[in-house]
Amino acid sequence: MERLPKRQRHQQLGQLLDENPFLTDRELTRLLKVSIQTIRLDRLELSIPELRERLKLMAERSYDSVKSLPLDEVIGDIVDLQLDKSGISLFEISAEHVFSRTGIARGHHVFAQANSLAVAVINDEIALTAAADLRFLRPARLGEKCIAKAYVRSSGGQKGKAKVEVCTYVGDEMVFQGNFVIYRSAVESKTLKE
Repeated sequence: MERLPKRQRHQQLGQLLDENPFLTDRELTRLLKVSIQTIRLDRLELSIPELRERLKLMAERSYDSVKSLPLDEVIGDIVDLQLDKSGISLFEISAEHVFSRTGIARGHHVFAQANSLAVAVINDEIALTAAADLRFLRPARLGEKCIAKAYVRSSGGQKGKAKVEVCTYVGDEMVFQGNFVIYRSAVESKTLKE
């Protein structure tokens, strides 16, 4: 691919980040075939903040409060949350999350991100995992950013159990998929009051 003129590169940079605000500078260098310094200068000229700042801004704009557990007990940073609908979290794999010999993330960290997001997306004071059906599709590695996306497929109705699907991606590649059954207390509380 031939290098784009600056103006075109700026337009493409903006488009790429509109489509996927989770792209890192390193991923942008690969997509636009320029150095990381060029990406940083382009972002500076266009007043586009770095990834962590972009995520913080997104979270401030569209964020319901987590009710089912303290925010510090959610694994990863929640960047979008619509209770009883959907949620997105970001978790960066660092040295304490991997096997030292291989640099591959221990599965329980990837699971914990997905499970805590599945619980956090429930609009209830008490939400607990009742069952889970999981698939690890490929290992996540040191330095990769895992983006988990949760969707409430059914809110539980009278039975008090919601179904939540969580898919975790590194870039465009799905690395984990889980279907969770989440117990919620609201139905029980309403029944007791009647």
